[in-house]
Amino acid sequence: MNAPLPNLRRRLASMLYEGLVIFAVLLIGFWLPQALLAGMGWGFSPRLLWLHVMLLLMFYFVWFWLNGGQTLPMKTWKLRIVNADGGRLRPLQVVLRYLAAWPSVLLFGIGILWALVDRDRQFLHDRIAGTRIISAPN
Repeated sequence: MNAPLPNLRRRLASMLYEGLVIFAVLLIGFWLPQALLAGMGWGFSPRLLWLHVMLLLMFYFVWFWLNGGQTLPMKTWKLRIVNADGGRLRPLQVVLRYLAAWPSVLLFGIGILWALVDRDRQFLHDRIAGTRIISAPN
């Protein structure tokens, strides 16, 4: 695979932008339905609320990664996720990447810092899932 690899700074900038998009997704897909349901007197356990957040974000990322390999911030920063050999992503591979990204980010960013020592400067969750972040040509 000879696709150009983006630098860490560009990928971190994309992640910052992704945080803003995720905020909007959670506002519309989580908070709004929860507010409406609470207004009708329906309450849910904290576990169900966390499951709602996890599934909502999984749907968001899996959808975009399977349909073009890019979220909106990734398009803006000209980044794309591909298979380790440069091909299209498989559904289970994308779900694995999403699930592996949680501990990668939440454990003090260890999976992000991994890019500093990785030979291809890839994140740990990309290594685990067999994916790569590359520079998108357009």
